[in-house]
Amino acid sequence: MIRRREFITLLGGAAAAWPVAARAQQAMPLVGYLNAGLPRPSAPLVAAFRQSLDEGGYVERRNVAIEYRWAEGQYDQLPAMATELVRRQPAVIVAIPTPAAVAAKAATTTIPIVFNVAEDPIKLGLVASLARPGGNATGVNFFQAELGAKALGLLRQLLPAAARIGLLVNPSNPSVDGVTNDVTTAARALGVQIDVVQARDSGEIELAFATLVRSPVDALLVGADSFFFNRRLQLAALATRHAIPAIYTAREFVEVGGLMAYGTNLTEVYRQLGDYTSRILKGGKPADLPVVQSTKFELVINAQIARMLGLTVPPSLLAVADEVIE
Repeated sequence: MIRRREFITLLGGAAAAWPVAARAQQAMPLVGYLNAGLPRPSAPLVAAFRQSLDEGGYVERRNVAIEYRWAEGQYDQLPAMATELVRRQPAVIVAIPTPAAVAAKAATTTIPIVFNVAEDPIKLGLVASLARPGGNATGVNFFQAELGAKALGLLRQLLPAAARIGLLVNPSNPSVDGVTNDVTTAARALGVQIDVVQARDSGEIELAFATLVRSPVDALLVGADSFFFNRRLQLAALATRHAIPAIYTAREFVEVGGLMAYGTNLTEVYRQLGDYTSRILKGGKPADLPVVQSTKFELVINAQIARMLGLTVPPSLLAVADEVIE
């Protein structure tokens, strides 16, 4: 039986430990995660981000907390979400992609930001230079917005007789003008007509395909956009249903039934975001962490979808593909 004095001593010791536990919980660093897309379609990429954080010594809910904010394609909601995250005073904000990065940068000049953008971060005003960002932001430039001309060339390699090609863009995306100009300039050099169609929600995607079918195009190029990535299953299904050969910006489109994709490996991009986040949590400064520029791009072809569309992929294209899904 515990004596009264021993019980009081034990009780006092436990009470003294409570504030310590509370302080330890409060001391757990907070990461703000701001994404323009949807959580479910982005789950594999978020898993890659968290795995990279784990490897850097930070395990969610064990020694780091992550506060998630998803705009679900509503880019106009991002500024308010960024401001709300700033009020939480996180140790770092991870902002994906360009619209989220721009919103986070506008919301704070002091909290570190790790971004993932498709455009030149200097032109976006996120950093002073790639080698020495100089401010509170750094991250990854994965160039997807600048690959339209290359994607157009790959489409023509697959379909040499294609004379009219659709370009699907999201008018809410800040990079829409750059993507459109890049593709139309390349199209003029190839003697190809570009029909631009726009969509900012799933209903408008349906309408865009109705337009492409009504004024028939020979092929379709889907512009880089977070919303399109999240609607990749819908886009691939519509392209197959209407027998429109299409090229996308990431392998994930091909994995759900898209014909062809050319772009950066996004899993590696998210791993880099996790690496930079863990470095900043350990005391690193964004100003001293150079912006990482993607240097490897992959071409992925779905041979089964090509056969369904009645297409023969030329050997020259198969030879340069990083992966052919049978």
